[in-house]
Amino acid sequence: MFTLIKREIEDHVAFFLGAAIATAILIVLLVSAVLNYEPPDNIPVYAIGFLIPVIVVVVIGLPAMGASQMYTDRTRRVSAFLSGLPVTRSQILVARIVTGVLAILVVLLPLTITGAALRSLLLPPIPFYPGLIADIFVTAFLMAFACYCLGLLTGWTSSRITPTLGGLVLTCILVPLILVKGFGLHTTVILVLFIIASLTCTWQKFMSTPL
Repeated sequence: MFTLIKREIEDHVAFFLGAAIATAILIVLLVSAVLNYEPPDNIPVYAIGFLIPVIVVVVIGLPAMGASQMYTDRTRRVSAFLSGLPVTRSQILVARIVTGVLAILVVLLPLTITGAALRSLLLPPIPFYPGLIADIFVTAFLMAFACYCLGLLTGWTSSRITPTLGGLVLTCILVPLILVKGFGLHTTVILVLFIIASLTCTWQKFMSTPL
């Protein structure tokens, strides 16, 4: 399993580099926004303005990574090659999903640690309820994983562009859920159910499609 995960990381190292760059930019913007936050006169609009496009790029990259993994497998017949080795299809897919989770954590973990550090250093000037950072992390992780699962679901085709665009369209429908429901139990339940459904469909398709 470790070898499969290592191979997936090496094949999609560009996404990990992009995730590291994105999280570094987000951390700089977050620290700048928090340190310069002095309502109502001094609100760091520039930092907030830069945050949005970076987050959009991250959101776009997640389904693109899932679609790229499945597209590469389909066109290069990676699974067909690996199936000749002592591994199963389920192990191949699990390694692929674990790799996606690692890419998500590359983005979210440093941000969460930074947010927790800022909260402990700057509280009480910045009002937070105690579980806010944990709620944000859980919701952001589930949302990111759901977007990634969309890429996996739509990526098992002979076209690179179509599944990526399809994943992006579905992602644009899914992401506003946070704006409507906010961070909390309702959003978590919806995202978990969506992830289970997406992974189930992906699993069935991957297991039944000829390699």
